Amino acid sequence: MELLHSKKLTKSEAMGKAAQAFVDVAEIKDGVVVLKNGTLRAVLMVSSINFDLKSTQEQEGIVMNYQNFLNSLDFPIQVVISSRKLDINPYLEMLSIKEKEQPNELLRFQIAEYRDFVRNMVDASNIMSKSFFIVIPFALSEGKKEGFVDRIRTALNPKQIMLEKKMEFENYKSQLWQRVDHVMAGLGGTGIRMAPLSTEELIELYYNAYNPGVTENTDVISAEELDISHI
Repeated sequence: MELLHSKKLTKSEAMGKAAQAFVDVAEIKDGVVVLKNGTLRAVLMVSSINFDLKSTQEQEGIVMNYQNFLNSLDFPIQVVISSRKLDINPYLEMLSIKEKEQPNELLRFQIAEYRDFVRNMVDASNIMSKSFFIVIPFALSEGKKEGFVDRIRTALNPKQIMLEKKMEFENYKSQLWQRVDHVMAGLGGTGIRMAPLSTEELIELYYNAYNPGVTENTDVISAEELDISHI
């Protein structure tokens, strides 16, 4: 009885396992998201541009470049916009430190007034921060199930099967990155900055997406912090 009792899952563990059934992600490695159906995903984080501030000629150029990019695609892409409540606590803490370090009493008072103004404005307006992503897929033999002969072959020679699967993944990953390069080259003329997310950044992105309440006050990936030197 004690052994059976020790194997019982807690309520939170049971809920966690039940929630995993609705998560399509099987693993994330080498900057690639592998879904449970075997398809791959790469994620580009892109910056935004203020279209209204551009001149008429610049706007026409952006629209033309974007149109040419869409016409060049022979595979689907997904544009994702992530909205999160703006966390200004680090900024307010910085103002508090500046206030304490300020020797001038009048400036200390002005910093305190400004800090309270910013806090009240954000609380009243519910200001959101937005991040933009492009998801690029590569479909393998989607939904392919292992047959009886395949299971026998796997059991007899597991090392060979693992090697073949690794080589297959590298081949598919190479084709996926060709699509990534195509998207980056196609959107380069619009003035948008972009960079593929690394494995660690993908894990953070998906964890935040599936746990919005837990990660409300965590740092968000910023497009300006990504490595875009190769673009």
